[in-house]
Amino acid sequence: MTIDPSKTSTSITPFAMIDKHSALPQEQEILFTMHSVFRIVEITPTPSNSRLWEVQLTITDERDPQLSTLTNRIKEEVQGPTGWHRMGKLMLKVGHFDQAEQLYDELLKGASDDRERVHIYHQLACVRIDRGEYREATEFLENSLKVHEQILSPNDPELTTIKALPEKHPNLAITHSNKGDVHRLIGDYEKALAFHQKALNIQENVKCNPLECATTYMNLGETYREMTDYTTALTYYQKGLKIREEKLAKTHPDLAVIYHNMLKLYFSTEKYSMPMKYIQQAVEIGQEKLPTTHPHLVEYRETYEKIRKKQ
Repeated sequence: MTIDPSKTSTSITPFAMIDKHSALPQEQEILFTMHSVFRIVEITPTPSNSRLWEVQLTITDERDPQLSTLTNRIKEEVQGPTGWHRMGKLMLKVGHFDQAEQLYDELLKGASDDRERVHIYHQLACVRIDRGEYREATEFLENSLKVHEQILSPNDPELTTIKALPEKHPNLAITHSNKGDVHRLIGDYEKALAFHQKALNIQENVKCNPLECATTYMNLGETYREMTDYTTALTYYQKGLKIREEKLAKTHPDLAVIYHNMLKLYFSTEKYSMPMKYIQQAVEIGQEKLPTTHPHLVEYRETYEKIRKKQ
Protein backbone atom coordinates (compact mmCIF):
# COMPACT_ATOMS: atom_id res chain seq x y z
CA MET A 1 0.00 0.00 0.00
CA THR A 2 1.22 3.48 -0.89
CA ILE A 3 0.31 6.69 0.94
CA ASP A 4 1.45 9.78 -0.93
CA PRO A 5 1.12 12.87 1.33
CA SER A 6 0.98 15.13 -1.73
CA LYS A 7 -2.18 13.37 -2.99
CA THR A 8 -4.13 13.00 0.24
CA SER A 9 -4.86 15.01 3.34
CA THR A 10 -4.92 13.59 6.86
CA SER A 11 -7.62 16.12 7.70
CA ILE A 12 -9.87 14.69 4.97
CA THR A 13 -8.81 11.03 5.15
CA PRO A 14 -7.28 10.47 8.59
CA PHE A 15 -5.28 7.33 9.36
CA ALA A 16 -2.97 6.13 12.14
CA MET A 17 -0.30 3.51 12.73
CA ILE A 18 -1.55 1.20 15.49
CA ASP A 19 1.33 -1.32 15.64
CA LYS A 20 2.20 -0.18 19.18
CA HIS A 21 -1.36 -0.90 20.30
CA SER A 22 -1.88 -4.12 18.36
CA ALA A 23 -1.64 -7.68 19.68
CA LEU A 24 0.49 -8.41 16.59
CA PRO A 25 2.87 -5.43 16.25
CA GLN A 26 4.90 -7.20 13.56
CA GLU A 27 1.99 -6.80 11.16
CA GLN A 28 2.39 -3.00 11.28
CA GLU A 29 -1.35 -2.36 10.98
CA ILE A 30 -2.77 0.98 9.87
CA LEU A 31 -6.26 2.13 10.89
CA PHE A 32 -8.13 4.16 8.24
CA THR A 33 -11.32 6.15 8.54
CA MET A 34 -14.38 4.31 7.14
CA HIS A 35 -14.88 6.62 4.15
CA SER A 36 -11.33 6.04 2.85
CA VAL A 37 -11.05 5.35 -0.89
CA PHE A 38 -8.19 3.43 -2.51
CA ARG A 39 -7.11 3.17 -6.11
CA ILE A 40 -6.12 -0.32 -7.33
CA VAL A 41 -2.68 0.01 -8.93
CA GLU A 42 -1.82 -3.60 -9.70
CA ILE A 43 -2.98 -7.16 -8.95
CA THR A 44 -0.33 -9.90 -9.16
CA PRO A 45 -0.01 -13.52 -7.94
CA THR A 46 2.24 -13.96 -4.92
CA PRO A 47 5.64 -15.60 -5.66
CA SER A 48 5.15 -18.28 -3.02
CA ASN A 49 1.59 -19.32 -3.89
CA SER A 50 0.00 -18.67 -7.30
CA ARG A 51 -3.47 -19.16 -5.79
CA LEU A 52 -3.00 -16.05 -3.66
CA TRP A 53 -3.00 -12.58 -5.20
CA GLU A 54 -1.37 -9.41 -3.98
CA VAL A 55 -3.24 -6.14 -4.48
CA GLN A 56 -1.26 -2.91 -4.62
CA LEU A 57 -3.32 0.05 -3.38
CA THR A 58 -2.76 3.78 -3.13
CA ILE A 59 -4.95 6.00 -0.98
CA THR A 60 -6.80 8.92 -2.53
CA ASP A 61 -9.50 11.47 -1.60
CA GLU A 62 -12.01 13.84 -3.22
CA ARG A 63 -9.22 16.03 -4.56
CA ASP A 64 -8.51 13.24 -7.07
CA PRO A 65 -10.13 14.53 -10.32
CA GLN A 66 -11.15 11.06 -11.54
CA LEU A 67 -12.71 10.17 -8.19
CA SER A 68 -14.50 13.52 -8.13
CA THR A 69 -15.90 12.92 -11.64
CA LEU A 70 -17.09 9.43 -10.70
CA THR A 71 -18.68 10.66 -7.46
CA ASN A 72 -20.56 13.44 -9.27
CA ARG A 73 -21.80 10.99 -11.92
CA ILE A 74 -23.10 8.59 -9.24
CA LYS A 75 -24.86 11.48 -7.49
CA GLU A 76 -26.55 12.43 -10.78
CA GLU A 77 -27.73 8.91 -11.60
CA VAL A 78 -28.61 7.59 -8.15
CA GLN A 79 -30.89 10.32 -6.83
CA GLY A 80 -33.57 10.11 -4.19
CA PRO A 81 -35.04 11.97 -1.21
CA THR A 82 -33.13 9.87 1.34
CA GLY A 83 -30.08 7.62 1.52
CA TRP A 84 -32.36 4.55 1.58
CA HIS A 85 -34.06 5.60 -1.66
CA ARG A 86 -30.68 6.13 -3.29
CA MET A 87 -29.54 2.72 -2.05
CA GLY A 88 -32.60 1.15 -3.69
CA LYS A 89 -31.74 2.74 -7.04
CA LEU A 90 -28.16 1.55 -6.72
CA MET A 91 -29.36 -2.02 -6.03
CA LEU A 92 -31.43 -1.88 -9.23
CA LYS A 93 -28.51 -0.59 -11.27
CA VAL A 94 -26.18 -3.39 -10.17
CA GLY A 95 -28.84 -6.10 -10.66
CA HIS A 96 -29.64 -6.91 -7.02
CA PHE A 97 -33.38 -6.99 -7.61
CA ASP A 98 -34.44 -9.00 -4.54
CA GLN A 99 -32.57 -6.67 -2.19
CA ALA A 100 -34.07 -3.64 -3.95
CA GLU A 101 -37.57 -5.08 -3.54
CA GLN A 102 -37.07 -5.74 0.18
CA LEU A 103 -35.82 -2.22 0.72
CA TYR A 104 -38.68 -0.59 -1.20
CA ASP A 105 -41.27 -2.75 0.59
CA GLU A 106 -39.97 -1.41 3.90
CA LEU A 107 -39.93 2.14 2.60
CA LEU A 108 -43.54 1.78 1.41
CA LYS A 109 -44.64 0.72 4.91
CA GLY A 110 -43.14 3.88 6.38
CA ALA A 111 -43.98 6.29 3.53
CA SER A 112 -45.04 9.62 5.02
CA ASP A 113 -46.84 11.18 2.03
CA ASP A 114 -48.30 10.45 -1.41
CA ARG A 115 -45.32 11.86 -3.31
CA GLU A 116 -43.06 9.31 -1.68
CA ARG A 117 -45.54 6.51 -2.45
CA VAL A 118 -45.55 7.52 -6.14
CA HIS A 119 -41.78 7.13 -6.25
CA ILE A 120 -41.80 3.79 -4.40
CA TYR A 121 -44.57 2.30 -6.58
CA HIS A 122 -42.59 3.32 -9.64
CA GLN A 123 -39.39 1.72 -8.33
CA LEU A 124 -41.21 -1.49 -7.39
CA ALA A 125 -42.53 -1.60 -10.95
CA CYS A 126 -38.94 -1.33 -12.20
CA VAL A 127 -38.00 -4.30 -10.02
CA ARG A 128 -40.82 -6.37 -11.57
CA ILE A 129 -39.82 -5.34 -15.10
CA ASP A 130 -36.20 -6.33 -14.52
CA ARG A 131 -37.36 -9.72 -13.19
CA GLY A 132 -39.70 -10.30 -16.12
CA GLU A 133 -42.88 -10.00 -14.01
CA TYR A 134 -44.63 -7.68 -16.42
CA ARG A 135 -48.25 -7.93 -15.31
CA GLU A 136 -47.26 -7.25 -11.70
CA ALA A 137 -45.24 -4.27 -12.96
CA THR A 138 -48.37 -2.88 -14.64
CA GLU A 139 -50.22 -2.93 -11.30
CA PHE A 140 -47.52 -0.90 -9.59
CA LEU A 141 -47.38 1.58 -12.48
CA GLU A 142 -51.17 1.97 -12.33
CA ASN A 143 -50.90 2.72 -8.61
CA SER A 144 -48.11 5.21 -9.24
CA LEU A 145 -50.08 6.97 -11.99
CA LYS A 146 -53.30 7.03 -9.94
CA VAL A 147 -51.69 8.61 -6.89
CA HIS A 148 -49.65 11.01 -9.03
CA GLU A 149 -52.73 12.33 -10.82
CA GLN A 150 -54.49 12.81 -7.48
CA ILE A 151 -51.74 14.90 -5.92
CA LEU A 152 -50.99 17.09 -8.95
CA SER A 153 -53.87 19.53 -8.77
CA PRO A 154 -53.94 22.64 -10.99
CA ASN A 155 -52.88 24.76 -8.00
CA ASP A 156 -49.99 22.49 -7.01
CA PRO A 157 -46.92 24.70 -6.29
CA GLU A 158 -44.69 22.29 -8.21
CA LEU A 159 -46.87 22.70 -11.29
CA THR A 160 -46.89 26.46 -10.88
CA THR A 161 -43.10 26.41 -10.84
CA ILE A 162 -42.74 24.48 -14.06
CA LYS A 163 -45.86 26.06 -15.64
CA ALA A 164 -47.24 22.72 -16.79
CA LEU A 165 -50.66 21.16 -16.65
CA PRO A 166 -51.05 18.01 -14.53
CA GLU A 167 -51.34 15.76 -17.55
CA LYS A 168 -48.07 17.18 -18.91
CA HIS A 169 -45.95 16.82 -15.79
CA PRO A 170 -42.48 15.43 -16.68
CA ASN A 171 -42.68 12.70 -14.05
CA LEU A 172 -45.85 11.36 -15.66
CA ALA A 173 -43.91 10.90 -18.89
CA ILE A 174 -41.59 8.41 -17.16
CA THR A 175 -44.56 6.42 -15.86
CA HIS A 176 -46.24 6.43 -19.29
CA SER A 177 -43.03 5.24 -20.96
CA ASN A 178 -42.57 2.44 -18.44
CA LYS A 179 -46.18 1.35 -18.90
CA GLY A 180 -45.59 1.31 -22.64
CA ASP A 181 -42.54 -0.88 -22.18
CA VAL A 182 -44.48 -3.34 -20.03
CA HIS A 183 -47.18 -3.63 -22.72
CA ARG A 184 -44.44 -4.22 -25.31
CA LEU A 185 -42.98 -7.00 -23.20
CA ILE A 186 -46.33 -8.79 -23.02
CA GLY A 187 -46.92 -8.31 -26.76
CA ASP A 188 -49.61 -5.61 -26.62
CA TYR A 189 -47.97 -3.32 -29.16
CA GLU A 190 -50.94 -1.03 -29.78
CA LYS A 191 -51.08 0.01 -26.12
CA ALA A 192 -47.29 0.15 -25.96
CA LEU A 193 -47.12 2.69 -28.80
CA ALA A 194 -49.94 4.74 -27.28
CA PHE A 195 -48.18 5.07 -23.92
CA HIS A 196 -44.78 5.76 -25.46
CA GLN A 197 -46.24 8.43 -27.71
CA LYS A 198 -48.04 9.97 -24.74
CA ALA A 199 -44.71 10.11 -22.90
CA LEU A 200 -42.95 11.60 -25.91
CA ASN A 201 -45.61 14.28 -26.34
CA ILE A 202 -44.94 15.44 -22.79
CA GLN A 203 -41.16 15.26 -23.09
CA GLU A 204 -41.00 17.15 -26.38
CA ASN A 205 -43.26 19.98 -25.11
CA VAL A 206 -42.12 20.37 -21.50
CA LYS A 207 -38.52 20.88 -20.42
CA CYS A 208 -37.34 17.36 -19.55
CA ASN A 209 -34.10 15.56 -18.90
CA PRO A 210 -32.72 14.71 -22.40
CA LEU A 211 -31.73 11.23 -21.17
CA GLU A 212 -35.36 10.53 -20.30
CA CYS A 213 -36.29 11.43 -23.90
CA ALA A 214 -33.53 9.08 -25.08
CA THR A 215 -35.08 6.24 -23.08
CA THR A 216 -38.49 6.87 -24.65
CA TYR A 217 -36.93 6.91 -28.12
CA MET A 218 -35.23 3.62 -27.35
CA ASN A 219 -38.47 2.08 -26.07
CA LEU A 220 -40.26 3.18 -29.24
CA GLY A 221 -37.45 1.67 -31.28
CA GLU A 222 -37.77 -1.64 -29.47
CA THR A 223 -41.54 -1.67 -29.99
CA TYR A 224 -41.27 -1.03 -33.73
CA ARG A 225 -38.48 -3.61 -34.03
CA GLU A 226 -40.68 -6.28 -32.48
CA MET A 227 -43.45 -5.22 -34.88
CA THR A 228 -40.89 -5.77 -37.71
CA ASP A 229 -41.09 -2.11 -38.76
CA TYR A 230 -37.30 -1.93 -38.93
CA THR A 231 -37.02 1.43 -40.71
CA THR A 232 -39.04 3.26 -38.04
CA ALA A 233 -37.23 1.35 -35.31
CA LEU A 234 -33.84 2.45 -36.63
CA THR A 235 -34.97 6.10 -36.73
CA TYR A 236 -35.87 6.06 -33.04
CA TYR A 237 -32.75 4.10 -32.06
CA GLN A 238 -30.57 6.68 -33.79
CA LYS A 239 -32.32 9.53 -31.97
CA GLY A 240 -31.79 7.82 -28.62
CA LEU A 241 -28.18 6.92 -29.43
CA LYS A 242 -27.34 10.48 -30.45
CA ILE A 243 -28.52 11.87 -27.11
CA ARG A 244 -26.82 9.20 -25.03
CA GLU A 245 -23.51 9.54 -26.86
CA GLU A 246 -23.63 13.30 -26.30
CA LYS A 247 -24.59 13.12 -22.61
CA LEU A 248 -22.90 9.96 -21.29
CA ALA A 249 -19.36 8.69 -20.88
CA LYS A 250 -18.21 6.29 -23.60
CA THR A 251 -18.27 3.36 -21.16
CA HIS A 252 -21.65 4.09 -19.57
CA PRO A 253 -23.87 0.96 -19.17
CA ASP A 254 -26.85 2.75 -20.78
CA LEU A 255 -24.86 2.99 -24.02
CA ALA A 256 -24.34 -0.76 -23.92
CA VAL A 257 -28.12 -1.22 -23.72
CA ILE A 258 -28.78 0.77 -26.89
CA TYR A 259 -25.85 -0.87 -28.72
CA HIS A 260 -27.38 -4.24 -27.87
CA ASN A 261 -30.81 -3.14 -29.05
CA MET A 262 -29.43 -1.86 -32.36
CA LEU A 263 -27.57 -5.09 -33.01
CA LYS A 264 -30.82 -7.01 -32.45
CA LEU A 265 -32.34 -4.85 -35.17
CA TYR A 266 -29.56 -5.66 -37.65
CA PHE A 267 -29.68 -9.30 -36.59
CA SER A 268 -33.41 -9.38 -37.40
CA THR A 269 -32.64 -8.13 -40.92
CA GLU A 270 -29.84 -10.73 -41.28
CA LYS A 271 -27.12 -8.08 -41.59
CA TYR A 272 -24.64 -10.03 -39.49
CA SER A 273 -21.58 -7.87 -40.15
CA MET A 274 -23.07 -4.77 -38.49
CA PRO A 275 -24.14 -6.42 -35.20
CA MET A 276 -20.61 -7.57 -34.35
CA LYS A 277 -19.48 -3.95 -34.02
CA TYR A 278 -22.26 -3.15 -31.57
CA ILE A 279 -22.10 -6.34 -29.52
CA GLN A 280 -18.36 -5.97 -29.03
CA GLN A 281 -18.94 -2.48 -27.64
CA ALA A 282 -21.78 -3.71 -25.41
CA VAL A 283 -19.72 -6.62 -24.03
CA GLU A 284 -16.68 -4.42 -23.39
CA ILE A 285 -18.75 -1.86 -21.48
CA GLY A 286 -20.60 -4.59 -19.57
CA GLN A 287 -17.40 -6.33 -18.53
CA GLU A 288 -15.93 -3.06 -17.29
CA LYS A 289 -18.97 -1.58 -15.57
CA LEU A 290 -21.33 -4.40 -14.52
CA PRO A 291 -21.09 -7.27 -12.02
CA THR A 292 -20.29 -10.61 -13.71
CA THR A 293 -23.77 -11.96 -12.84
CA HIS A 294 -25.71 -8.93 -14.06
CA PRO A 295 -28.50 -10.06 -16.44
CA HIS A 296 -27.52 -7.47 -19.05
CA LEU A 297 -23.93 -8.72 -19.26
CA VAL A 298 -25.13 -12.34 -19.42
CA GLU A 299 -27.45 -11.40 -22.30
CA TYR A 300 -24.69 -9.50 -24.15
CA ARG A 301 -22.39 -12.52 -23.99
CA GLU A 302 -25.11 -14.89 -25.18
CA THR A 303 -25.91 -12.58 -28.10
CA TYR A 304 -22.22 -12.31 -28.96
CA GLU A 305 -21.98 -16.10 -29.27
CA LYS A 306 -25.10 -16.25 -31.47
CA ILE A 307 -23.73 -13.66 -33.89
CA ARG A 308 -20.26 -15.21 -33.93
CA LYS A 309 -21.76 -18.55 -34.98
CA LYS A 310 -23.70 -16.85 -37.80
CA GLN A 311 -20.58 -15.38 -39.36
